[in-house]
Amino acid sequence: MVKNMSDGLLVKQEKYLETGIHIGTKLRTIDMVNFIYRTRNDGLYVLDLRQIDERIRLAGKVLAKYNEGEVVIIASRTYSSISAKVFAQLTGAKVVSGRFVPGVFTNVARDDFLEPKLVFVCDPKGERQAVVECGKMGIPTIGLCDTDNFTMFVDWAIPCNNKGRRALALIFWLLAREIAMGKGKISSYDEFTPDFEAFEALANQIAETDDDKKSAVAEEAPESAQAEGEAPVEETAEDSGASKSKEGKEAESKDSKPKAKPKQVKKTAKPKAKPKAKESEKTEEKEATSESKKAESSDEKEA
Repeated sequence: MVKNMSDGLLVKQEKYLETGIHIGTKLRTIDMVNFIYRTRNDGLYVLDLRQIDERIRLAGKVLAKYNEGEVVIIASRTYSSISAKVFAQLTGAKVVSGRFVPGVFTNVARDDFLEPKLVFVCDPKGERQAVVECGKMGIPTIGLCDTDNFTMFVDWAIPCNNKGRRALALIFWLLAREIAMGKGKISSYDEFTPDFEAFEALANQIAETDDDKKSAVAEEAPESAQAEGEAPVEETAEDSGASKSKEGKEAESKDSKPKAKPKQVKKTAKPKAKPKAKESEKTEEKEATSESKKAESSDEKEA
C-alpha cells in the first residue's frame, strides 16, 4: 500500500518516513488494529500513512472552525509540549503542559478552571484524566494515538507516533498549516510560514529557554535561602559536623554510664547479704543459749 500511494498527500511520502511518524510500538490495542499496516521484523507495528494523512487533514479542518483561546492542548511529555507551544504561537491555542491536575475541566471553584470548546490531547494514555473529564463534560476531543493507546472518549483519533520529537513537530506543523488554509489566511501551502525546518528551529529555541529557566531556578534556590537568613551551605555542613561530633561524645558518655551501674549494683548486693546471714546466726545462738539456761535452771529446781 505504501509503495503505490498517490501524490495527494499533505507532504511528500519521504518526509513522513524521515520523521518516523508511522513507527508504532510493540504493543497493539484493539482500538488501533484498523490503523496498523504491517508488523516489522523487530516486532514494531507500522501505521498506515494513508490514514495518518487523511486524519491530520480532517483534524485541521475541524480546528480551523474554532476561535483563538477556544482550543486547549494537553501535552504531558517534553517533546509534545515543545511542539505544542510553537503551534500555540501560530494559532492562539492554549497549552497545558506537564501533569494535568484533576478538576481543571470539572471544578468551577479552581483558580485554573478551564472551559474549552475543544481539547487536543497528545497521549490519551498519559493524559487519561483530561480525556475522562472531557467525556464527563461533553467536550469534543482530538487525540494523537499510538498503537498502544485506547480511544475511549476520544472523538477523533489521529494514528501516529506520539513520542518522537520530529514526528510531533511535523504533526503540529501540518495542523497549523491546515488551520491557516481553513481560515483563509493563505491560499496555497507555499504561502505558509514558517516551513517545517523553521518550525523545528523554533521548537529548539523553546527547549533551550525552558532549560535556561530550570537552571536559573536551581541557581536562585541557594541565594533565596541565604536572603531569608539561613546559613550558607558550607557553614551548615561544618556546624552539622560539629553537632554530630558533640552528639557522638554525649552518646558515648551515656553508653558508658549504664555499663558501670550494673557492676556497682552487684558489688553492693553481696555485702548486704552477708550481714543478714550473720545477724540471723547471732539471734539463733542467743535463743539456743537462753533455752539451755532455762533447761539448767529447771533441772536444778527439780533436784
